[in-house]
Amino acid sequence: MDRSQRIAVIGGGWAGMAAAVELAAVSAHQVTVWESSAHWGGRARGLALALPGGDEITVDNGQHILIGAYTACRALMERVGVSTDASFIKRPLAMRYPDGRGIQFPDTTPPWDALIGIATARGWSLIERLQLLRRAAAWQRQGFRCAPQASVADLCAGLPQRLLAEFFDPLCISALNTPLHEASGQVFLRVLQDSLFATHKGSHFWLPLVDLGRLFPDAAASWLQARGHDCHLSGRVQQLARSESGWRVNGQRYDQILLACPAWEAARLVQAAFADPSAPEQAEAQAWADDAQRLAHTAIATVYAWNPAPNAQGHSLTAPWLALKSSPLQPAQFVFDRAQLGDPAGLLAFVISTSEGDRAEIEQQVIAQAQAQLGLALQPLKTIVEKRATFACTPGLQRPGMAIAPGLLACGDYIDGPYPATLEGAVRSGIAAAHALA
Repeated sequence: MDRSQRIAVIGGGWAGMAAAVELAAVSAHQVTVWESSAHWGGRARGLALALPGGDEITVDNGQHILIGAYTACRALMERVGVSTDASFIKRPLAMRYPDGRGIQFPDTTPPWDALIGIATARGWSLIERLQLLRRAAAWQRQGFRCAPQASVADLCAGLPQRLLAEFFDPLCISALNTPLHEASGQVFLRVLQDSLFATHKGSHFWLPLVDLGRLFPDAAASWLQARGHDCHLSGRVQQLARSESGWRVNGQRYDQILLACPAWEAARLVQAAFADPSAPEQAEAQAWADDAQRLAHTAIATVYAWNPAPNAQGHSLTAPWLALKSSPLQPAQFVFDRAQLGDPAGLLAFVISTSEGDRAEIEQQVIAQAQAQLGLALQPLKTIVEKRATFACTPGLQRPGMAIAPGLLACGDYIDGPYPATLEGAVRSGIAAAHALA
């Protein structure tokens, strides 16, 4: 578009801020971001945590990991002035358990890192390792493609139970937040391709040393404001109103709108804007809202707990993170030693993907799990349950597209694309929407 336009981005999470930054960088449009809450970041944000001694620190609403293949996230963070070298601990992929079993990749180029990691996995028999290598080679020969209706369990059919329990199940849960038998094989293979076989250090785990707000959204808001764009916190958009010259949001006129809010909120706004059956594009907009509302969502819980007796180095674990054996009564899949990530000695974070049960029950189960599997007597500090943290990434899932109506687009981790509900998926969706608007 030749002339400068006024564009409203509704939602200040990672997708919305990515879109706003990209728009400001590649166009002359005036961008305004409306965020309903009092903080930037959406479902990936920082929050206050009180420690036993009375000090207060900022942690995340859920423990997140980025990976080296998240190139769009990395580029945007650097663009707004965040040093990724200073903000992350970067380690080769590891899925080790407290007893030392499991897999750890060496720091070498793909596909050798994956091949060596599999060949040297601890606690797996030679036959189990060979079966995994053969299956990975078969996926690579097939171009990491499968039938749209195939689940991850279908992809892994015939593999030993130990590989499913100690490798594929935790990997699938962490990447797609969906159990093996329900998770999309097609999306899972895309994640494997990009992380394990495509990019040097693509499989590396990136563990943030700062809270998620500081990692990108806060810096993005400052970057936008320094360039004359508007960013509004606590500015919930009650409804969209069409006008002859575009749209109105909170009393202000805009040429185009980008919905970067969660799927259910975007559906609400679209339905309200196209409530009149005679409105142009009403049928298409309603169909989009129906797709957004049909998405099933899954919960992620994070239990922050305190170890009063860390070792002499201030550590509670032998590594920054460990995988845990998960079951209905011991639900955590991973534990992170926050002391090895820049936080005070003794602080641990337990992650429960596809979380079920209430907050108190989850907390009690995790504290018992820590005693049983880690030998640690912990004090619970805070348990956060994001009830609609991600969409369920199931086979053949029909996700809403970017376009809703002329001048009205959407972005977010739930928008149709190759990735599951990850920060990278959200950021790439935001960048794509920005180029469509520009």
